[in-house]
Amino acid sequence: MTKKTSVPQAPKRRLSWNDPGVRALIYQVLILSIVGLGVWYLVSNTLHNLAIRNISTGFDFLHREAGFAIGESVIDYTPADTYGRAIWVGILNTLRVSVIGIIAATLFGTLLGIARLSKNWLVSRVASTYIEVMRNIPLLLQLFFWYAIITEVLPGPRTALNPIPGVFLSNRGLKLPALQGDALDWMVAGLALAIVAIILLGHWAKKRQEATGVIFPLVRAAIGLLIVLPVAGWLVSGASLSLEMPVMKGFNFSGGISLSPEFAALLAGLVIYTSAFVAEVVRSGIQSVSRGQWEAAEAIGLPRGRLLRLVILPQALRVIIPPMTSQYLNLTKNSSLAVAVGYPDIVSVVNTTLNQTGQAIEGILIIMAAYLTVSLSISIFMNWYNKRIALVER
Repeated sequence: MTKKTSVPQAPKRRLSWNDPGVRALIYQVLILSIVGLGVWYLVSNTLHNLAIRNISTGFDFLHREAGFAIGESVIDYTPADTYGRAIWVGILNTLRVSVIGIIAATLFGTLLGIARLSKNWLVSRVASTYIEVMRNIPLLLQLFFWYAIITEVLPGPRTALNPIPGVFLSNRGLKLPALQGDALDWMVAGLALAIVAIILLGHWAKKRQEATGVIFPLVRAAIGLLIVLPVAGWLVSGASLSLEMPVMKGFNFSGGISLSPEFAALLAGLVIYTSAFVAEVVRSGIQSVSRGQWEAAEAIGLPRGRLLRLVILPQALRVIIPPMTSQYLNLTKNSSLAVAVGYPDIVSVVNTTLNQTGQAIEGILIIMAAYLTVSLSISIFMNWYNKRIALVER
């Protein structure tokens, strides 16, 4: 006969203060209770004070007529539009300066970071001086400086600087030629299609090179797509496109594209300030690549430009991306200083709205939600890209 073996049962867990799990659960419940009570007190006290002062709450004011003008906007806007549309204009203005600023600061900062590591003594010292000076001057002071340069130093419209035909720089801002016509939408669609095609082509070229070792001329193909597809869109639309040049009428220019002094000062300040930090991020990323990688690339005869583009920068990206994400977030949040130079961003528009409606809490919540949404979107995208380029262990 076989003996039955008894399986030892786990001892029953008793509720005891000496049990670390029980203590952790009790602490968490207490902390959540305290936080919940604090939130309840703040909300109830706020609603009580608003009721005493006969101040209505809610977001119904967004559907009322705004009644104030906005100096510049990405979409059509008039004072007869609602507060909701005015706030949307402010959000788009913030996104406009943030996106352009991020692209410009990345390009300029990357060049500065590479220049600081240059073997040329003069180039290296100039880049180092620029970085140290700009990083240690507060951004708000830089915004005031650039706004004063544009509005006080530059000449008036009648004597505007004309460095290139059709381009005028004055204390009223920058005037540029503008494309007009039905073909413009088709050309933009062609440009977007070219960008998508370049991304897919780059992915295919990389797989092909890994499999066969043959390098595909991606740069020349990309340039060709960026030219051919927009031109094809222009031809498909019937070639209805014209170039509108700025023309002096009265006391200011008419026609073309206008960049206001406020937008120019804000963009210049953000790019010049942030690019100094981006340069340090790029420099540290390049220096993190081991010297052996440089020597191996030089041993096979790669010129310095291709060495940086094909060997060093792809490896440095793994170090660059995380701190670069912080710089992008800082630039986006620093755009809230636009109110100091009069650019109508989300903060400026909401400030005007809450002064007219008295909905201060709702206005602040809208600003917080707008910046939170934009910042989280940037973080999600950069974290995705960081995981995509991370080394995969085998």
